[in-house]
Amino acid sequence: MNYSSELKYGTDMLEKAAVPDAALDARLLLEEAAAIDHSHFLLMKGEQVDPRVHESYEEMLRQRAERIPLQQITGYTEFMGLRFLVNKDVLCPRQDTETLSECALGYIEHFSERPKVLDLCTGSGCIAISIDKLSDSYVTACDISEAALDLARKNAALNLASVSFFQGDLFGALPEGKAFDLIVSNPPYIRTGDIAGLMPEVKDHEPLNALDGSSDGLLFYRRIIGDSRDFLCPGGAIMLEIGFDQADQVEEIARGHGFTDIRTIKDLAGNDRVVIIRTGI
Repeated sequence: MNYSSELKYGTDMLEKAAVPDAALDARLLLEEAAAIDHSHFLLMKGEQVDPRVHESYEEMLRQRAERIPLQQITGYTEFMGLRFLVNKDVLCPRQDTETLSECALGYIEHFSERPKVLDLCTGSGCIAISIDKLSDSYVTACDISEAALDLARKNAALNLASVSFFQGDLFGALPEGKAFDLIVSNPPYIRTGDIAGLMPEVKDHEPLNALDGSSDGLLFYRRIIGDSRDFLCPGGAIMLEIGFDQADQVEEIARGHGFTDIRTIKDLAGNDRVVIIRTGI
């Protein structure tokens, strides 16, 4: 079987399993199994597939047909131009979340001295590490999951980042006396009742504690915004990723805690994605 036939075989298998973007995933998995990039794949379409590559490809296809996320099968993904390891203990970094990282980087550019940045609910560490690598800042990251932090530390080492990691429940993870110029977070924000309706890749293979934001999806916004003043430097800011329909509610939570400088940023798809809250001087 040559590479063109192998790709058709993989695409048919994933289509029968109702996998979204079956043709794309089949190609990416074939390239992964053969350890080649797309340019080499195009040149090799008529070449015969090594039996060992076919065996590896079949196993990857079997996993993807079971709706295991592509990133968990390959073990990595790209975020902000950096490579991150991924496993079942963390959410797969998504392009939507790059909006939060970009907002943070734009804010940091205006500091004359290195700002102190805190990433709550860090998961894979993709936000904290991308900020550390792409700006001149001191970055701290927290997560309640030790398994997630284990992976985040590996990602920091992989990307030669110097992030300080702490394990614990939101601000409770931090040593006393810590204050930050910027607090960022992509917290759990899915409504509990909506989780059963998510794609199998998410509801069956990503950690529930990174998804479930309580019955209304707003628990972590209340906690982060409510406790943030004790951990913000004068003039500091909070940036929170939100669900597409949560901007008004999160802005109202911020106003209820005395914040008045609040705005929402849209992602590339035009959906509300990041709420920015400024403390003023």
